[in-house]
Amino acid sequence: MHRLLTGSFVTLLLLLNTLVLFGPLMLFALLKLLLPGRLRDYASAAVMWIAETWAEIDKLIFALCIPTRWDIRGAEGLRGDTSYLVVCNHQSWVDIPALIQTLNRRTPFFKFFLKKELIWVPFLGLAWWALDYPFMKRYSKAFLDKHPELKGHDLEITQAACELFKRQPVTVVNYLEGTRFSPAKRREQASPFTHLLKPKAGGVAFVLAAMGEQLDAILDVTVVYPQERIPGFWDLISGNLPKVIIDFQTRELTADLWQGDYENDPLFRQRIQDWVNRIWSEKDQRIAALLRESDPAPSTDNLRQSS
Repeated sequence: MHRLLTGSFVTLLLLLNTLVLFGPLMLFALLKLLLPGRLRDYASAAVMWIAETWAEIDKLIFALCIPTRWDIRGAEGLRGDTSYLVVCNHQSWVDIPALIQTLNRRTPFFKFFLKKELIWVPFLGLAWWALDYPFMKRYSKAFLDKHPELKGHDLEITQAACELFKRQPVTVVNYLEGTRFSPAKRREQASPFTHLLKPKAGGVAFVLAAMGEQLDAILDVTVVYPQERIPGFWDLISGNLPKVIIDFQTRELTADLWQGDYENDPLFRQRIQDWVNRIWSEKDQRIAALLRESDPAPSTDNLRQSS
């Protein structure tokens, strides 16, 4: 009963926070649509401030209502005046609050690349647009084989969507696995990693091609849940999540990671895939070390059970 009451109360507070701030966010989104040039940038900055305030209030709700300890490591040098690419493992909906706990008002408000079709999602599409989330257009290989004149057009569209980021810093988040980890998915993929699914290099190559010169560093983020199983969002808001480890390692971004044609140059494609796999191999070892630190003899299958 205690968990039910806690979860219901936290849900109510999170909902109220969202409803109160959604109106002002939409107001400045409308101004952003109507205003030209530099005035549009000011409206965008106001939207970001509202989003960051929403996230800070969510953090306060968690701090006051639930016992979760956020063990944040390696984030001391983060800055709000530079641009980052975040690569992170993905296990649970709790991963998003974990990033909010760590990144909000330490780095620029983080964004995801979204499929262009998602702009038509009621309410959310407008909110994502207001927050300057880049909407990208990707064509399938089969489609491009039939329409070769469109090759490179998807990248041009995405680069145009990122024009605003040349005037303000940004944090772009990329989940290289493309889906949440589970032991079943790991077995299905025959993943060579113990705690991770196979990373998809194409997505991060697309982000680097669109924004490489605007990004200053890679934040390699590893989220670890040291308890018996991977928690769900209800575990968090009901107070059934004692600890989350968020480990940061900053990696240098070099021009050779985006100065190439991932789709058509096999050597460049192999270079990016090897680079991504090295990061993922080191991340897998890092997760194992953090789990051993929390439990001298953890059971891999139990620790990685998905909720």
